[in-house]
Amino acid sequence: MVNFTRRGFLGATGAALGIRAAAPLARSGGGRRILTLVYDKSLGMMRAVERVVP
Repeated sequence: MVNFTRRGFLGATGAALGIRAAAPLARSGGGRRILTLVYDKSLGMMRAVERVVP
């Protein structure tokens, strides 16, 4: 398992957001994308959950 530091986590999250911003929103068929950070007890760290809301 990878141990993320705060700096590593923020870097990984920033990279993921950059990739999501580069992809066109129209590809999902419209709607708003909501990205939420949640704490996953099984992983022992935060993870990103994305959902599309019409």
